[in-house]
Amino acid sequence: MALTRRSLIGMAGAGSAALALGACAGGSTAAGGGENGGGEEGDGTIQFWSNHPGSSKDLEQQIIDAWNEENPDTPATLIDGGASYEELGQKFNAALAGGGLPDLIVASDVTWFNFAFTGTTTALDDLWAEAGIDSDDFVDTLREDYAYEGKHYGMPYSRSTTLMYFNSEVMEKAGLPTDRGPETWEEFAEWAPKMLEANDGKPALTVPDGSNYLDWYFQGMIWTFGGAYSDEWTPTFTEQGSIDAATFLQEQVAAGHIAIEKDANNTFALGNASALLQSTGSLGGLTETAEFDFRTTYLPGPTPGAATGGAGVAIPAGISDERKLMAVKFADFLTNTKNTIMFSQATGYMPVRKSAMEDPEEKAYLEENPNAMTAIQQLSENTAPQDSARVFVSGGGQRIGAGLDRIAIGGEDVALVMEDLQTETQEVIDRDITPNL
Repeated sequence: MALTRRSLIGMAGAGSAALALGACAGGSTAAGGGENGGGEEGDGTIQFWSNHPGSSKDLEQQIIDAWNEENPDTPATLIDGGASYEELGQKFNAALAGGGLPDLIVASDVTWFNFAFTGTTTALDDLWAEAGIDSDDFVDTLREDYAYEGKHYGMPYSRSTTLMYFNSEVMEKAGLPTDRGPETWEEFAEWAPKMLEANDGKPALTVPDGSNYLDWYFQGMIWTFGGAYSDEWTPTFTEQGSIDAATFLQEQVAAGHIAIEKDANNTFALGNASALLQSTGSLGGLTETAEFDFRTTYLPGPTPGAATGGAGVAIPAGISDERKLMAVKFADFLTNTKNTIMFSQATGYMPVRKSAMEDPEEKAYLEENPNAMTAIQQLSENTAPQDSARVFVSGGGQRIGAGLDRIAIGGEDVALVMEDLQTETQEVIDRDITPNL
């Protein structure tokens, strides 16, 4: 039987829950209690676990306050699920092991599938129908990112693509276009020396390191060189296009054109790099903190040159039907037209509702703020779903990110590191996936 994403999605069965629990969990295995989550039957309060994507804690609380005013008998409360998607996933796994399940969780591009595959989150389609929720109002591409065996295991929430951010003053000084980004990475390499000269030798581009999703930002680059992390469930790190992309990254770092940094946003905002490769979810913060005008652009091609990403919200399977129904109603409110507009304008994440794009005030906002329109346009013109080796193979993102750090920061031999990634990814597939066929 061929090992494809379709075949894996159809093989959930005995032992699968233990597979993902071991693969995703980390640190403590004690369940949260008290203020960290309700009991199995809950206390009547909707527990929403979030890592506050895009520094959105105050926004989330504002939405919850509005919900509570309208629904005093079924109030919601915001629970800190950790500083990252991964920490939230670990906390959720601990709750699966020991009780105290929440009602709604933020589930990222690299966590939702394992939860759905193992049956630890619930299919939403019947709940949508029971609650009278129009799922067709979600942007089709974003909704279908959570499709599994004909059902949907997440609702789009803080959804993003990768973007390029360019310091307009530097680009003008360098005599380079200020209305577009480089069409290819090879063109970026041609631009970079001019950008360095125009900005006192500071790097042309800064990108977050492997502990901050370099593996996601590099996903588009590897595609444009004809490579990939995987072809369905076959790792492809050692194919020539993949080697070429990693070699390009290493050479550009060595030349001083690209800087790999833990806090790339701060580096760019202070003017210490001429461009930034980041999520659209950073747009709101950078608009407030950058000391100069900047323009967002698509990532270099050829198409697709960027990956979709970000997170949705999911409902645990192990809570009562009554709690599930209230959770999906709250999730609908959290992402409704008004709230997705407010959330996207404040953070830079994409609006997740089609109706938001028809809202007159949102249309006016996008016309006045073209940087916010870039990700929306790029979604249909320059993006693709991520490779399985990153988002569906256990630990894929962290494993790839660490390997890219070895290449870009450590200067290690590209072929050897890519061979390690090939071997390690295949071992996880053989261990966690193949036995379940």
